[in-house]
Amino acid sequence: MPLPKTPPISVDTIIEYRNGIVIIERLNEPVGLALPGGFIEIGEKAEDAARREAKEETGLDVKIKGLLGVYSDPKRDPRGHVVTLVFIGEADSSQELRAGDDAKRASVFVPEEIPFDKLVFDHSQIIKDYLEWKKSKIKKVFVR
Repeated sequence: MPLPKTPPISVDTIIEYRNGIVIIERLNEPVGLALPGGFIEIGEKAEDAARREAKEETGLDVKIKGLLGVYSDPKRDPRGHVVTLVFIGEADSSQELRAGDDAKRASVFVPEEIPFDKLVFDHSQIIKDYLEWKKSKIKKVFVR
């Protein structure tokens, strides 16, 4: 039986770093602010892709703590239907944050300073889910 045609799968990572989270400014369309992430390569595990993309875009070695959720709304990416797996990771504060690859800039934001109106894709919702997850005693996985 031939494989079905399915949407591409990407990963995004909420990187906990120096009392905030890392947000990048994208070089490519759609331009704006986003969580570090990208597409899973053939033969690559999702969590390995999350670590790779985080390293390429921020210079940080990230330890994956868990899965925040799966985001699959066909309208979440203006380029087409892309499903993303969102991981929560952490990076040691002794590492130097530096933009690379598809990132023009990489910055750390504390929750009160996150520019939700400048985030692309559905990353505003993802970060809001993360902040809810952080406050919750029962850690649930989001499916959106």
